Amino acid sequence: MFRKRLAGICFLLLMTSRLLSAAEPVQVIFDTDISGDVDDVLALAMLHTLADRGECDLLAVTISKINPLTGRFTDATNTFYGRGDIPIGVTRDAQKRESRYLKLINEMQGDQSRYPHDVRSNDQLPDAVKLLRKTLAASADRSIVIIQVGLAANLADLVESKADEFSPLSGHELIRKKVKLVSVMAGAFEPIDGNAHFLEANVRNGIQSMQRFVRQWPQNTPVVWSGFEIGIAVRYPRESIARDFNYVEHHIVREAYLLHSGPEHDRPSWDLTSVLYAVRPDDGYFDLSEPGKVTVDDDGFLSFHPTKQGRDRYLKMNPLQAVQVKEVLRSLVSQPPVIRRNQ
Repeated sequence: MFRKRLAGICFLLLMTSRLLSAAEPVQVIFDTDISGDVDDVLALAMLHTLADRGECDLLAVTISKINPLTGRFTDATNTFYGRGDIPIGVTRDAQKRESRYLKLINEMQGDQSRYPHDVRSNDQLPDAVKLLRKTLAASADRSIVIIQVGLAANLADLVESKADEFSPLSGHELIRKKVKLVSVMAGAFEPIDGNAHFLEANVRNGIQSMQRFVRQWPQNTPVVWSGFEIGIAVRYPRESIARDFNYVEHHIVREAYLLHSGPEHDRPSWDLTSVLYAVRPDDGYFDLSEPGKVTVDDDGFLSFHPTKQGRDRYLKMNPLQAVQVKEVLRSLVSQPPVIRRNQ
């Protein structure tokens, strides 16, 4: 009875959202380094909720770090939310990363996987750049929003890519034609704990790829950055992990969070903020900086230089907005899947 009632509530949420939103769903590619931090998992859950609400279409997921379990885990998460057919691409030339939570994919429920999935090995998945090019080529002009929450390896390789079976255009040309916006979690645009030369991990762990990305990305394709300071100002509440995911015995988001952070930690919402801005840019959750140009030094320090015709801007958030963002993130991460099959 509880599950039927819950399904009814979710259906009403979905229908209400679709009636209230006259805009076309945002066409999203999610480029993630899912492996180290658990905020990638929360961000992916958010995208599924936003898709359930008719606010976005998740067209593909590309992975920017190397771990043999990334593809299986991502496919299992997509399957948990009823979208096991979303294409997944992987890099084969980036940082290798251990993980506290990807091993969830090996858990069994009797003689079946606790979290069903079709992907058995990253070897069966396409190269991330090939999938990016295929997805862009099949999309309407200036329709794609790429959310990059990890290393810049895949997008740097994309911009340098050549014509192929999917498109006669170079990577630079294809991006200019197809991409509307890139929402990036990287860098820091304010001092962190008094350190004005803070080396943020998504830059520091892939300096050369981030340099290639900021140097070569088309100037007419906007890049909006969510800095380290935004994520630490909005922490995902441990109370949500304890209370909001108990509608099933085993929840992949809850169990991944606990394996990574434990039950007594409010994890910063770094990647989640990039997702929120990408899908709801006009909802007032954030302000934007003036236009400018981002550069990356050889030590991994990312800096912003205001220029009138700049491609880059970064998110700004006041204390009131932070309260609003925290509440909406909790709602979007924890909403039960609408189209998931009963288990």
